[in-house]
Amino acid sequence: MTRSVPHRLHYAWIVLAATFACLFVAAALRSVPGILMLALEREFGWGRDAISGAVAVNLLLFGVSSPWLGRWMDLYGPKRVCLASIALLALAAGACTVMSELWQWYLLWGVIAGIGSGGTSIVLGSALINRWFREQRGLALGILGAAFSSGQLIFTPLVMQINIDFGWRPALLLLAGLLGLLVLPLSAYLLADEPILKRLRAYGAVGEETKPVSADPCPMHAALGQPQFWILAGSFAICGFTTSGLFQTHLIPHGIEHGFTEMTMAVSLGLMGAADIIGTLFSGWLCDRFDKRRLLAIYYVLRGLSLMALPYVESTEQLMLFSVVYGLNWLSTVPATSALTADLFGKHNVGVVFGWVCCAHQLGAALASYSAGYLHSSLGNYDLAFLGSGLFALVATGLVVNVRTEQQLKI
Repeated sequence: MTRSVPHRLHYAWIVLAATFACLFVAAALRSVPGILMLALEREFGWGRDAISGAVAVNLLLFGVSSPWLGRWMDLYGPKRVCLASIALLALAAGACTVMSELWQWYLLWGVIAGIGSGGTSIVLGSALINRWFREQRGLALGILGAAFSSGQLIFTPLVMQINIDFGWRPALLLLAGLLGLLVLPLSAYLLADEPILKRLRAYGAVGEETKPVSADPCPMHAALGQPQFWILAGSFAICGFTTSGLFQTHLIPHGIEHGFTEMTMAVSLGLMGAADIIGTLFSGWLCDRFDKRRLLAIYYVLRGLSLMALPYVESTEQLMLFSVVYGLNWLSTVPATSALTADLFGKHNVGVVFGWVCCAHQLGAALASYSAGYLHSSLGNYDLAFLGSGLFALVATGLVVNVRTEQQLKI
């Protein structure tokens, strides 16, 4: 018999907290390349396009591995995939501190950390939250989206300061230690794949849940034939193109070239993260109450306009204002896109389906990471990269308004 717990904290919130910790530190690690870019250039003499090429490989493998890892989450449970991924990230980050050749940077950061990132992303959060929550699902997804922001908020200035005072190796070792010594055992102890394993119903569920619900045998066969899947994937590819691939790799170097100090840029990213915590949580709350596709359209319009304004930011005050405006909608797209995927294709298929949607996101991010580095090497600045990204965000607005939500598509 399953049971509910009316007088104490439902275990769904414990699962949410453990998942938050995992995504929190993993997100902090993924923000490192932008901080280390100049240090790696100075120490090893590698070109910026070569360094960002490894970041592009990381983002590409992050995306390509996400649907396969998501499928394994659907079949074998999110917990096992999460633990293996955390171990890979800790290994890669620690080993980077003893590298001396460019190919090692590509292997460790590009390949190993790229694959590990796929299992410690919002795909993991989506797989767990859609199993554990019936009520307040949008809010829970928003909280996990905020994990990316809060990891950046807390760690970017800290890692930058450690990089300035002690070098980039201690900064990486800090994050590797947190992943391997704190997050890994915490996740092993607290995570649970299904409410039934704790003899519980999902939070807000009505009726009995006597056994875990199995994933469909071939969910992607039907999903690929639905226009809704391609619209979500296309818009999320633009999301990746206009966020992580561009900003976490190139915003700090762009700001330094415009006369801002390294710590000013780190504070800018931290403020951006703080604003995104508010924006993502608010987005999750809104997703429980309003049309998700209209929310997405608003987010992409605001993002596009702010990106096109970035090349003209010249003062610290303007930079901080940009950080707030842009930060409010950085990851606000995640709760809406994840919830739409589960609504359209089923909560026990969300690992693989949303994994492919996230794969598109990371393909866009990888393209932005490399193309911005290439444009900088060719033109000497990032202006065209930011202006082009803003125009792509406006294209995404036109895509999301065409998602059909009036009927649930069943696989």
